[in-house]
Amino acid sequence: MYLHVGNNKNIRIKEIIGIFDTDNATVSTVTRRYLSEAEKRGEIEVVGYEIPKSFIVYIHKGKRTVCLSPLSSSSLLGRISHNR
Repeated sequence: MYLHVGNNKNIRIKEIIGIFDTDNATVSTVTRRYLSEAEKRGEIEVVGYEIPKSFIVYIHKGKRTVCLSPLSSSSLLGRISHNR
């Protein structure tokens, strides 16, 4: 099964490590540091032009990637629940 995260981007559900709300998660300095380091390593993938509401951490072909999505984390989790 796949999760549509916006703008024709789909991620295999079994590859997802976590789905995080951008507003709540980025309050932590640890999360901000993680995202900053991921950007430096080229692991950030932006979906769409809107302000990201969530980010998805997943592994594809052995590479960890952080996908910034314009969809809310609750919408994404609802899609996963609906597909099961």
